[in-house]
Amino acid sequence: MLVSKLRNLHQTQSDSLAHLGLRVELVITDIAFAYRKSATFHAVIDAHVISQKFIKPHCPCANGKVERLSRTLAAEWAYPRASKTDKERAQAVQSWSDYCNLERPHLDIGQQRLNSRIENGRGQ
Repeated sequence: MLVSKLRNLHQTQSDSLAHLGLRVELVITDIAFAYRKSATFHAVIDAHVISQKFIKPHCPCANGKVERLSRTLAAEWAYPRASKTDKERAQAVQSWSDYCNLERPHLDIGQQRLNSRIENGRGQ
């Protein structure tokens, strides 16, 4: 699982955000051994000059944000469409990410799109 997360982080940094002129500066993780001690994980974040911050143990407010994202991904991307290959799945997540960031209104920011908070973001 950590390997797929690292692949996603590397791809997001390299592809998805680069065309927006953005970069990941901080990764917030729990205190799991894999995030604290993995040489591979630290090689990826060091290669992209990404800082790491740990959430407080047993802090539901921080963990709740991750759980909500997981639930949203499952409901809006993973389960509504069946993908036959990893390539199809990767293309589908990029489409969903574009929709989520460029078109989908978000309750937390007054029904605005996420990219409305980024100056000169793609789609503006």
